Amino acid sequence: MEPQDAGKDKEPQSQPQAAQHVADAHNLLKTLRDRFEKHPELDEAIEKLEMALSILTTKSGGML
Repeated sequence: MEPQDAGKDKEPQSQPQAAQHVADAHNLLKTLRDRFEKHPELDEAIEKLEMALSILTTKSGGML
């Protein structure tokens, strides 16, 4: 059985990784938007991901 403190060591490390993954995904989606020009579903997906990121950032106190 792991001590309760064990999970705390992993959390700070995963936050920068999560932020980097989100940034990478955002850049890929923007590249696709430029490549495919007008694509309503792609624009909607990007907008929803941006809103979700905003909510997560707010809920985590900017720690994402």
